[in-house]
Formats: sequence, structure tokens, C-alpha cells
Amino acid sequence: MKLLVTGGLGFIGSNFVRYMLNKYPDYRIINLDKMTYAGNPANLADIADNPHYSFVRGDIIDVQLVEKLIGEGCDAVVNFAAETHVDRSIADAGGFITTDVYGTFVLLEAARRHKIKRFIQISTDEVYGEAESEPCTENAPLNPKSPYAASKAGADRLAFSYWATYQLPVIITRCSNNYGPYQYPEKMIPLFVTNALEDKPLPVYGDGQNTRDWIYVLEHNAAIDLLLHSSGLDGEVFNIGSGGEYSILQIAGIILKVLGKTDRLICLVKDRPGHVRRHAVNTDKIRRVLNWQSQISFEQELEKTIRWYQNNRSWWEPIKSGSYREYYRTHYGVEL
Repeated sequence: MKLLVTGGLGFIGSNFVRYMLNKYPDYRIINLDKMTYAGNPANLADIADNPHYSFVRGDIIDVQLVEKLIGEGCDAVVNFAAETHVDRSIADAGGFITTDVYGTFVLLEAARRHKIKRFIQISTDEVYGEAESEPCTENAPLNPKSPYAASKAGADRLAFSYWATYQLPVIITRCSNNYGPYQYPEKMIPLFVTNALEDKPLPVYGDGQNTRDWIYVLEHNAAIDLLLHSSGLDGEVFNIGSGGEYSILQIAGIILKVLGKTDRLICLVKDRPGHVRRHAVNTDKIRRVLNWQSQISFEQELEKTIRWYQNNRSWWEPIKSGSYREYYRTHYGVEL
């Protein structure tokens, strides 16, 4: 199989590329990544010389480039490419609309013209907005509460329309919050871990009681792998999650305990606009259809993740400098 992975230098995408090459050493993987601030070549430095892997620096809104890459015998596309950070979307929504919606359109058009056999659109549970009385099923209304979530909802429904209108073999995934190695440290878990390692405050929004369903990134990758190789599921949407809901304060507490730090490092900060109180997804469908379910203990895998950041300071310390520090100061109102 020849696979185009977009956004493959990001957190989830880079873990997916490595996962696939380890599992399917004869597959050919083309990684198209714009190399924005969160696209880090160090994420895949260990496989850079693999003859079955090639990297192309480029933007998914580049029609000619996308046409060329998909037209060169690609069998499938997995679209991770997106602007993803809710906080940044609140400050500047334009880039999210361009990449997440228009970029997805460019990919879908090329996939349609070249009759791609499978197109996986990586969406998010953010598209549902609040999970109120029960975890959201795939049929729940989409009520995105941030520009990021709205851009992903637009791409999600655009991908579905290409199945409904053109019979493009699309599958859409809506996954809960991922954690694991190589996650850019503006996201909560690596931010808290790296700050704690430096004895710096852990900025907790509001009262810290907002909850999320958390899934280890390689479990997410495994679910995508199953869907990529499935048949008879065109046009379907699948939630992916672990069913383990934890609040921001609970996670901060686990991180501090593992690292032997005091909870005096927790710093409550002003809540962000439109902050979703609870994200949670019902995963009965993927369990029923593909016999997939999370098998990992959150607290055990979180500790392994914490240790990864502890043992790989050379990966994250260069990131938390320069423009990152300026972003942090502007966003949180404090120096890093």
C-alpha cells in the first residue's frame, strides 16, 4: 500500500507514521507536512532514512502539490493536517479555517479525481461541544464551541459530503484527547509535565473541574489502522476513546505525584472563552463493528508518558524558548 499521511510531523501523525512502518514494513508512506511551529522533524528523526518513508514539505492547500502526490499511485489518504490548538484559534481563527476546511477540500478533490480507495478524515470529539448527561454518540448534534472545533466540524461534514455526493470511500474519526510522547508542550499534559520538571506553575483554567476522556496516542493509531483496512464502512463516523474521564486538577495531581512535586505549583488562571465543561464519547459503535476497545490503564500509561518527557529534555527544551515563550507570556499573562 502507498499511503499519503498529511501532518505527519505533528504529534498524532508522527506516532501514526512510526506505528505503520513498524507494523507494515513493506508499505510506502509519503508524509506531507507544512512544518508549522508544531511540525517537528525531530519527531521522526529515527526513521528519516527508512527507504519506505519520504517527507515532502508543503501545504495541503497547495492544489498542484496535492494533485501530484495523490496522483502518483497513492492508495489511501489519512488527513491529520490541521491547526489544532483551541487557545490559538480563539486568538486568530483565520488560519484554522484555511487549513482545516479549505485544505481538507483540496485533499478530497484530488482523492476524488484519482479514485482513492480509502480516505480517513481525522476529526475530533470537540465537534460535539458539551457532553451533558451522557457521552456523545456518533448521531449527537454537532455544537462546536471554539473556532478550532467549528473548523473541524466543517471539514468533518465536508468529508461526509464527498461520500454522499461522489461515493468517495471516506471514513471519519472523532477521537477524544490524546496523550503520549512527542506532543507539543502547549497542550495540557506535556505543558504540565515540563513546567513541573522546571518547578514552574501549572496554569489551570477556571476551577480545574473540566473533564475529558483521555486516550493513549498509540491506541488511537491502532483504531485508525483497523478503519484504514476495513471494508463496507464508507461514509461512516466512528468515535474513538478510552472511556476514562479525568478532570484537569486530577491530571495535575497525578503529574505532581509522579514527579515528587508539591501541589503548590498549581496555579488557577482565568478561564478561556467557550471552555467546554465535559468532553466524552460513546465508543459502542467501533467496539461492535470492529471489536476495538481501549485496553490501557490511563494512570499507568500517563506515568510512562511523564517519564518520557523527563528522559527526553533534549526534545522539548529547545521548543520552550523564543516564540514559544512569547506566546506563553501573551496567553497566560505570566513569564515562563
